[in-house]
Amino acid sequence: MSTRTFRITVRGAFDGLTDTQRAALLADAAEHDVLQAAFTPEGSLTYDIAARPAFVFRFCDTGEEEEDVLEATERAEEAARAWLTDRGYGFKNLRASAEDLSQAPMGKRQRRAARSQDA
Repeated sequence: MSTRTFRITVRGAFDGLTDTQRAALLADAAEHDVLQAAFTPEGSLTYDIAARPAFVFRFCDTGEEEEDVLEATERAEEAARAWLTDRGYGFKNLRASAEDLSQAPMGKRQRRAARSQDA
């Protein structure tokens, strides 16, 4: 059986931040810029608190069955919730979506590489 890779995105919005919390997020904003975004096992957080209260966590996880994506999504959502709660950040509208990369359509380069391997 092959290992499947899942990309999980957890979105939400900060809610009820204090001035101190907002200042801390602004101070750390460069570390959480979208240009630093990556799907990682521990999760990668991006936000632009100066523009809007939204945030995105990006996680990667693995499994062997198609159904494992559901458990991976739950783990990612719980990890995001824990990160926010441990720091005392209020949040709302937390929602997760996942993609099984084994089910993702191949890009143009991947199709070309597959054809050249078959030839």
